[in-house]
Amino acid sequence: MGVQRARRWGVKGTGLFRAAHLFYAGSVVITEPYDIRAIAILVAVGLTSVVLYASALRRGWFAPHLVWADVLVTGCVLPWIAVAVISEGPAVEPHGWLLVQALSAGTAAVVGLGWRGAVVSVALLLMTSMAVHQAVPESEWTVVLEHMSAVLVSVGFAAAGWWYLRREGSMLDAAQERAVAAETALARQAERTIHHAALHDTVLATLTTIAGGQVDANAASVRDRCAREAAYLRRLIQLADAPHHDSGRVHRCGPLGEGAANTGAALEEAVRSAEGLGLTVFAQYHAVPDLPGEVAESLAAAVSEAFNNVRRHAGTDVAYLTIVGSSAGVEVTVADRGIGFDTSRADHRETGTGLRRSIQGRLATVGGSARVDSQPGEGTVVELRWPT
Repeated sequence: MGVQRARRWGVKGTGLFRAAHLFYAGSVVITEPYDIRAIAILVAVGLTSVVLYASALRRGWFAPHLVWADVLVTGCVLPWIAVAVISEGPAVEPHGWLLVQALSAGTAAVVGLGWRGAVVSVALLLMTSMAVHQAVPESEWTVVLEHMSAVLVSVGFAAAGWWYLRREGSMLDAAQERAVAAETALARQAERTIHHAALHDTVLATLTTIAGGQVDANAASVRDRCAREAAYLRRLIQLADAPHHDSGRVHRCGPLGEGAANTGAALEEAVRSAEGLGLTVFAQYHAVPDLPGEVAESLAAAVSEAFNNVRRHAGTDVAYLTIVGSSAGVEVTVADRGIGFDTSRADHRETGTGLRRSIQGRLATVGGSARVDSQPGEGTVVELRWPT
């Protein structure tokens, strides 16, 4: 972001420099006696400039081949054409309106090319100035030296300014990367703290009770609790692995900051709440991202509502949860193999607390979407997406 911003300023700065030279050239051509040859050369300079800077503004940076074309056409070829067809006057004077375009051509080369390309470009511009001086009669060397000094000074200022902008942009990018890394570390530490507390209150408490002989380990209630907590441990392992990709970088779909919530923790709370009400949940997590707080909360609330509908209406006590993150966002699916229903029926379309309105409304408020797919006897699938 910082380097890209520096590049945009580099393009705009050199573009304004060229615009000033074109304005100067236009004022000279207009005030001189009408000369179609000078006008044609000025139009060629203008078209070359438009192509170079329009491309740079659109792409966010210079295209090297267009920078070379600008140096060769504006700074080298057109001066020789002017010498051939005009031979004298302000167009071919050492510091006249045409040769002065070499100043902005040199600054664009310094910014848009590497240092080798910049050195070659400036050398070509200076050699062209000296050669044109030899071809123009009665040209004074003092004016030529002034022109060459102006080119070198312009290039020097451009190089110093571009070095400073690029350094500041790199430092800004590095600071942002450090801030993101620190926020990620804090978020993961908070997640570990939550998980440690949950493990202490669940799995560790259960094992301690069984080890102390305070309960019958073969009792159905104890086995059910152990099964739920084993499922919880499996989900914790998936969450620990999910945010990491092959590159080793943490995947993010949204900004972290004040109020941001860990998506996995919020959804896990929804799962455990449903399990506490007697629903068995089989969950699969893949690349779960950290989302903005309100988005994570809305997703968790929608998942809880979907679980409530499974428990109340599906005729089954088993639900399946899948969470998949990607570079585009996140997709959450809640499915069951219950009795299903006809989604085209009016009572399901219009009920304010039904699946469509209650779940979709939560997602719509944060820029997400929800889709419900069901048929009688074929279960129900609720798909939640963010962003839409």
